[in-house]
Amino acid sequence: MAEVRVERTEDGFQAVNGRGARVAIGDGDTEGAFTPVELLLAALGGCELVTVEPLTAQRGHRMARLAATVQADKVETSKLGTITVTYDVELPEGDDKAEDVLKAVAKRVHDRYCTVGNALKEPMKVDQIV
Repeated sequence: MAEVRVERTEDGFQAVNGRGARVAIGDGDTEGAFTPVELLLAALGGCELVTVEPLTAQRGHRMARLAATVQADKVETSKLGTITVTYDVELPEGDDKAEDVLKAVAKRVHDRYCTVGNALKEPMKVDQIV
């Protein structure tokens, strides 16, 4: 089970996981804090990269740099348009197969293996208990 606790703080909100990691959450004006939408985008980018990296490395193709920018426009007050994940990669020097391996692995991860991406692509039930 995945679980985080979100709680109000003196200057906004924070998410805390069971390992003690904390992320500040704000409304877009809070210095040093992510908005909830930014956290959603970070979760998608993080899910893809932490899945792609070990799979390419296991195949002997560790990227010199592996990063991604995740973007989405608000198309309505409470609705995002298409989310785009753009990879920023520096291939390992002298590795002629790294680009093909990266593209194949990244596509499989995006299409099937990223839990966050799958949650965004398919309708999911979200319950609320107050």
